[in-house]
Amino acid sequence: MKVLYLTGYKPFEFGIFKNDHPGVKYIQSAIKQRIALLAEEGVEWVIINGQLGVELWGAEMVLELKEEYSLLRLAVLTPYLNQEESWKEHNREYYESILARADFVDSISKKPYEGPAQLRAKSMFMLQKSDAMLIVYDEERDGSPKYVYKDAKKHCEASGYRVHQITFDDLQQVIEDQVQDDWT
Repeated sequence: MKVLYLTGYKPFEFGIFKNDHPGVKYIQSAIKQRIALLAEEGVEWVIINGQLGVELWGAEMVLELKEEYSLLRLAVLTPYLNQEESWKEHNREYYESILARADFVDSISKKPYEGPAQLRAKSMFMLQKSDAMLIVYDEERDGSPKYVYKDAKKHCEASGYRVHQITFDDLQQVIEDQVQDDWT
């Protein structure tokens, strides 16, 4: 397994509206722990679409882990050109700071947004170009990742694709572990 596709919820699906929200550090911690384990198993590339939330928070963790795992790289493969065009300025700046530090940046569709077909094509492209997925998603809590999760599950049945999932129970465990560590 060399290429890992990282995706998950958008910030508002967590009820998070700023990157300095206390919950972000727990989500990042869970992602970082999993990517570190997968890097030890041979993951060399983490690919994302650059969407706000899990993908960019996780990208920060990949960039941190590159210091420890010298083979680890980050690729941002946007679904279409200028996806950040309608974002608020602070979100665009955050996004651009990640792009500036990524090892590879490109757009799957070489056109601006035209419709949902580009998003479906993006999901299939990412699944085909990766060996496994790390997704922050819980079937108990609906959200935008459900579509790519369903596609990934179908992809698993047709190939040796692996889906690694971080659920809300996993996030709760990270919170409890870190709170306990803070007390000791």
